[in-house]
Amino acid sequence: MATNPAVFPPTQSARKPGSVLPFSGGQRPDEPREREGVRLREIPYNYTSFSDREIVMRLLGADAWDTLLELRGERKTGCSARMLYEVLGDIWVVERNPYLQEDMLDNPKRRYAIAEAMRHRLGEVEKRRLLDQGGSDEQKDIAPASRSNKVIELLKRAHEAVDVFEKEFSDTWDFRKKVARRLGKVTRKDNIAFDGLARVSHVTDATDWRVEYPFVVVHPDTEEEIAPLVKALIELGLTIIPRGGGTGYTGGAIPLTKRSAVINTEKLDALGDVEHITLPGMSAPVATIHCEAGVVTKRAMEAAELAGLVWACDPTSADASCIGGNVAMNAGGKKAVLWGTALDNLASWKMVTPNAEWMEVERLDHNMGKIHDIEVAKFRVRTFDETGKKLKSETTLEIPGALFRKVGLGKDVTDKFLAGLPGIQKEGCDGIITSARFVLHRMPKHIRTVCLEFFGQVKEAVPTIVEIKDFLNGHEHAVLAGLEHLDERYLKAVGYATKSRRNQRPKMVLIGDIVSDDESAAMEASSAVVRLANARHGEGFIAVTPDARKKFWLDRARTAAIAKH
Repeated sequence: MATNPAVFPPTQSARKPGSVLPFSGGQRPDEPREREGVRLREIPYNYTSFSDREIVMRLLGADAWDTLLELRGERKTGCSARMLYEVLGDIWVVERNPYLQEDMLDNPKRRYAIAEAMRHRLGEVEKRRLLDQGGSDEQKDIAPASRSNKVIELLKRAHEAVDVFEKEFSDTWDFRKKVARRLGKVTRKDNIAFDGLARVSHVTDATDWRVEYPFVVVHPDTEEEIAPLVKALIELGLTIIPRGGGTGYTGGAIPLTKRSAVINTEKLDALGDVEHITLPGMSAPVATIHCEAGVVTKRAMEAAELAGLVWACDPTSADASCIGGNVAMNAGGKKAVLWGTALDNLASWKMVTPNAEWMEVERLDHNMGKIHDIEVAKFRVRTFDETGKKLKSETTLEIPGALFRKVGLGKDVTDKFLAGLPGIQKEGCDGIITSARFVLHRMPKHIRTVCLEFFGQVKEAVPTIVEIKDFLNGHEHAVLAGLEHLDERYLKAVGYATKSRRNQRPKMVLIGDIVSDDESAAMEASSAVVRLANARHGEGFIAVTPDARKKFWLDRARTAAIAKH
């Protein structure tokens, strides 16, 4: 695009372009019950999850919905309301469809035609208002003044909404040129995407929750581009959203404003070799691996496995999730029971702060185990300028290990501050993770996977989790290396195939790995765990071969099924 095909004059509006109103249901909790009979999907072309109330509030203002309900309650505005809804539907269907937006941007005549059609409908509503008053504006005192004033106010806001709709295209055209010009100084132009496909594919994550489409999606080629990109986006006034594989279930990668930019780190996929390094404060070298933020978790796991080692951080989304997200979310997985979450296994990580500065965080005196088992955890934090070469500050954080976990719970997902440790569990709110180095572990020689199916009351089965953990914590030769709980809803969603001969689906399933360097100890401990399940109306099965163990874990990896419940 070289020039703007159409520029429209600025207008005042009750709704600022790009503004967002909070989500709510189709009816306020404090609304009278008699209003429940109002249909909530009368606006045409609304294929979204937004109710009519939400759309009206976003386009016409927060109090417009109440005004509409009052007018509809008088049963005189049925036709006028339908025409108003048609106008809102035309605006809404374009706002929620980037492909239609692209078409409108490239076709000013079509854009003009739809705007004029909307104004024509509003003009028809005005004619009906005048007819209700006896045919002229001088006779408006014949009809109730309050009713007429409400219609006038709604029409005024609707005209403003059409003006905003029209003007946003010229604003978008101009701002795109500005963004492309500024970002083009930092990364290749084909890494800057405004097209419908890029915006649609970055509007949500695994939650499928959709609020706003991003204005632009950026795919940097190298780690070094991240800091200057952040600086440029801040100068442009865009909200920055880091994104990797988009597998999160917390909404951390979802744009909440129209003027937002998604930085997709999937191209940062450099994966180093397994290196034995003496970490700060340690006397002997340990196995580590360096990954950029876009490395898929499964690739890192496979690299460790090729070296005969274990990557401890293995979320259920390992086939698609990326390392940057693992760090930002403090991801865990079935092996967390033995080696902890991402935090416990990080040797160091690198990130870009909201000030477009580089920050390197390095763990000191790593205990190669769960961080809450040590009295004090130490981290060296260094901040560099945009180039990453000039050191601006250096400090050492000393944090009591117990602060990283909640007693009786473990990982506390509500604790985003996490004692002030940068990057970890912040979901990208305090910076963008660009790379990290993880420590690797050695798995004992013999592994037995147990699958425990419980058919009784869930409240009777749940204590088995604690009983298994306590039993293996006290075992002399075997340890619990992985444990996963599958509830009834998940089992139904994945179509779980019951291993028991019972003709029913279990209420709960536990899958665990029991490991030992002594083969007989591994089998003995596994059998004892099955007996614990038997005592609580459960049945147990033990897999010995790698193929059989893999089959036991397959249901756990079907993360797409989570959306079904």
